[in-house]
Amino acid sequence: MRIALENGKYKRHIKTIWMLFVLAVFGSFLFIWAVGVNFLGLFGELPSLQALENPRSELASEIYSADGKLMGKLYLVNRIPVEYEEISPYVINALIATEDVRFEKHAGVDLKGLGRVFFKTILLGKRESGGGSTLTQQLAKNLFETRAKESLGPLARVPGLRMLIIKAKEWITAVRLERNYTKREIITMYLNEVAFGHNAFGIEAAAHTFFNKPASELNAIEAATLVGLLQAPSRYSPVSHPEACRERRNVVLGQMYKYGFLDKDTYSQAIATPVKIDYHPEDPNEGIAPYFRAEVREFMKKWEKGRGLPENNFYTAGYKIYTTIDSRVQAYAEQAMVAHMKERQKRFNQVWSKLDPWYEVPGYLEAAARQSERYRTLKQQYGDDEKAIFAEMRKPIPMTVFSWEGEKDTIMSPMDSIRYYKRFLHAGLVCIEAQTGKIRAWVGGINFKHFRYDHVKQGRRQPGSTFKPVVYATAIDMGYTPCYEMVDKAVTFGDWSPQNSYGGFTGRSYTLRQALGRSINTIAAQLIMEIGVQNVVKFARQLGITSPLDPVGSLALGSSAVTLYELCQAYSVFLNQGKRIDNIYISRITDRNGKVIEEFIPDAREVMSEEKAYMMLHMLKASLEPGGTSVGLHRYGITQNNEIAAKTGTTQNHADGWFIGVTKDYVAGVWVGGDDMYIRFPSILDGQGAVLALPIWGNFTKAIYEDKSIPYKPGYFPRPAQISVELDCNKLQEGVSDKIKIEIIDDEAL
Repeated sequence: MRIALENGKYKRHIKTIWMLFVLAVFGSFLFIWAVGVNFLGLFGELPSLQALENPRSELASEIYSADGKLMGKLYLVNRIPVEYEEISPYVINALIATEDVRFEKHAGVDLKGLGRVFFKTILLGKRESGGGSTLTQQLAKNLFETRAKESLGPLARVPGLRMLIIKAKEWITAVRLERNYTKREIITMYLNEVAFGHNAFGIEAAAHTFFNKPASELNAIEAATLVGLLQAPSRYSPVSHPEACRERRNVVLGQMYKYGFLDKDTYSQAIATPVKIDYHPEDPNEGIAPYFRAEVREFMKKWEKGRGLPENNFYTAGYKIYTTIDSRVQAYAEQAMVAHMKERQKRFNQVWSKLDPWYEVPGYLEAAARQSERYRTLKQQYGDDEKAIFAEMRKPIPMTVFSWEGEKDTIMSPMDSIRYYKRFLHAGLVCIEAQTGKIRAWVGGINFKHFRYDHVKQGRRQPGSTFKPVVYATAIDMGYTPCYEMVDKAVTFGDWSPQNSYGGFTGRSYTLRQALGRSINTIAAQLIMEIGVQNVVKFARQLGITSPLDPVGSLALGSSAVTLYELCQAYSVFLNQGKRIDNIYISRITDRNGKVIEEFIPDAREVMSEEKAYMMLHMLKASLEPGGTSVGLHRYGITQNNEIAAKTGTTQNHADGWFIGVTKDYVAGVWVGGDDMYIRFPSILDGQGAVLALPIWGNFTKAIYEDKSIPYKPGYFPRPAQISVELDCNKLQEGVSDKIKIEIIDDEAL
């Protein structure tokens, strides 16, 4: 009787357990279903089918040169996507062995792994038993932010339910991912998505950051190091915690050995090897043409705004931005600038060894200090108490400063650092392929990290005599010719009496060509007054100069500030047979999948006739002839069997040195000067454009001609077939009118 009762009691327990089990299973399926359909909006939305088919991670936009070089990236997170075949097998094996050894066997959720976690970790409390999340679940979490507040519904606020809902969402999303993608695609997405620390997202960025190589070349030890970082990138960083990194790496190597991915000898050697990295973090200050890339960033802001896209979307959109920059031409431009500016800075320091260039300007440094970030920060602390602010700014502190010998760690006060930096000369260079309008080189300054101001397009400075060709071109367009004569004499227009750089007047007659070549100020002044200042302003606009121009006589001598970019645009019209082709520096933009979003074709319009444009080139060639201001170009060995049209420029008090040179292939312009008009050489011997700027252009062009891989070669400007005006003024007969008309000759009649 007693045995029967006990058997009946036992059966009831079994029945109860089975009922509970069935209810648990049914409840679990019901719960999963409710989460999957977001029943009554209580659980939060799951990723849509479209989102699963087109998962979007934050990808850096990449900038490429015209010859296919990666110039740099625009990003919030540094991520470079790669294909499965571009990942070292050691990485794949290390990841599977460490994170999900049953990856090839489960369908997104590893029930066996979950069971192990439940019994060993939860029931037995063994923390080393590992987690139950598969790689697919981790990918779901990373791609779709399943744990973000925006993804959770009201029930997530119930204690104990939040994590259960999150896990259910990850399980469901993981299963759906497995249905949409192959195992290879899933592991590739995972490795492209995960963070490795030090702003390296994805395996390719991590490989470059920590080992300075692509992910395809990683060996077993390097692969184990990177996979080891995934558990805790900061804690196991090989940069800051090499010993902890080594221990974690060896755990990964142990897993690889355990599951047969490494043989015993390889494993033994690997775990005994110290951590060795080749640390190359992504630095936006480095790379090809950093000033130009900053301009591309500003372009992208405007471009996306015009398309109605969110602000700064390009940082994460994964665009590929193909530019017109030629990396070889860019390199020669930078090399020419650096070599010359080192020498000029040395000379500048010698000249001003005992005085500051601004010694005659009271309170100059203090005024400069008030524009500094340090001053603004101290002002928040001390208010209007300038005595306290400047007391702080005179206290020495450690800092790293720029020098032409490399960065230097030093101790100086903020005031001394302002004095130190103010004494630097700066430079800008831009090279335009006139026939296409494509920018081939862009050097905005001497060092992007320490001096961000761009002297190609951002900085406006008085152009001095480099503006004179605009005046002469206006006259040529109005019917004047290179042989029209004017006298170098003292003249006065109202309260303005222009002076020549050599301090006197010859009293001689010069043709317009001679006057431009020798850069005679009095003749340029007479010419602008004769043809009308407003006509010059109007024609300057047609040439592409957009900066404000003061309509006064001194405009002929470059009194109104312009940019190097727009001045070179104007000269390009002369080379391009009178057509103005608007400069472009981006050729096309594609999306992250390589689909072309937009291609850029420059607008072209006729500004002056082909014959008159050629006349301007002919006139500018006089600058290289005896008496011309650009004769120094001959010493660079680039003028033989080669036509060059050029103009130098020097502003008042030698504050700016300019040189614009034109070959048959391109227009390139150079500016050199200080932060402002007070940072200058005291003598025109050192401060003129022929000394400050011309050598950069000469060395730049010489390097291009010596590189046989670049298509720019010495040669001659194409002469229009139908021009009959006599360009050699010495051959003109006496008594000919001082304004010679252009006659069009019918080639067939010759």
